[in-house]
Amino acid sequence: MKNLIRGAGLAVIGTVLGSASLSAVAADDVTLQLKWVTQGQFAGYYVAQDKGFYDDADLNVTIKPGGPDIAPPQVIVGGGADVIVDWMPSALASREKGVPLVNIAQPFKRSGMMLTCRKETGITSPEDFKGRTLGVWFFGNEYPFLSWMSSLGISTEGGEDGVTVLKQGFNVDPLLQKQADCISTMTYNEYWQVIDAGIPEDQLVVFKYEDQGVSTMEDGLYVLEKNLGDDAFVDKMARFVAASMKGWEYARANPDEAADIVLENDASGAQTEKHQRRMVREINKLTEGSDGSLNVADYERTVQTLLTGGSDPVISKEPEGAWSSVVIEKALAM
Repeated sequence: MKNLIRGAGLAVIGTVLGSASLSAVAADDVTLQLKWVTQGQFAGYYVAQDKGFYDDADLNVTIKPGGPDIAPPQVIVGGGADVIVDWMPSALASREKGVPLVNIAQPFKRSGMMLTCRKETGITSPEDFKGRTLGVWFFGNEYPFLSWMSSLGISTEGGEDGVTVLKQGFNVDPLLQKQADCISTMTYNEYWQVIDAGIPEDQLVVFKYEDQGVSTMEDGLYVLEKNLGDDAFVDKMARFVAASMKGWEYARANPDEAADIVLENDASGAQTEKHQRRMVREINKLTEGSDGSLNVADYERTVQTLLTGGSDPVISKEPEGAWSSVVIEKALAM
């Protein structure tokens, strides 16, 4: 009788362990490549990982930080990621060059890009840009600026009736050192670096690209087009997007905790609590109201901006198949 009981008990234990093993095997691996370094800009993904939202979706997610020497489109085409975070100008440029990226979700509803100027320059409106030196990011980030200047009829070749373009690094030094009258900043990052450097807000004038009608879409989720023909991949991405949007929702409700989670994942140790908590709050303004769906009107505005951005536009023709709703529709139904 004891042997029977012992045997039955072992069978139950074996069943439990077997179920646990099957559960572990069932988790699908997903590798996400970020556009930049670990910071509040990507809080939703780190929160989803930390709070177990990916685990709940049977996903084992690896988040790979980016940096100045990392191009997400190159990473995904080389097999180093399943999905990437990228800005649409970069994604569409890559698509035209042969990397078939497709937008499957758009967590960021608004753009955070702007020009920040010293008030002492006397610049109060875009018309005052003539004859000035403006710091501009390149590597695909210059196209909204070029389109904006084109719409104003302002040359980017310098002169009294044009602007002198200073190729700006990813810092605010040109404004601090008065090498430029205005520089490129993000609402959640470089703008606050200027303030932290000692220039108060009341001594700055800002021009948000969103307000000028020339903003382009930022921080979307992109995959390779061929993978969308695989039902298993679509299902995996739908679970990933649904869990990620849950992470963004949590970050909006708990910004300080979200910032702390980001800091815990910052292997470089370069970020500060003050900056990250402020960044998450600013990022939350850009994701607020988004369910992950791409707004077609915003997409079309982005395309037109890229087509008309100066003498050398980032894309030469309107793209086809650059976005798909198959993943987000399934994610929203979960």
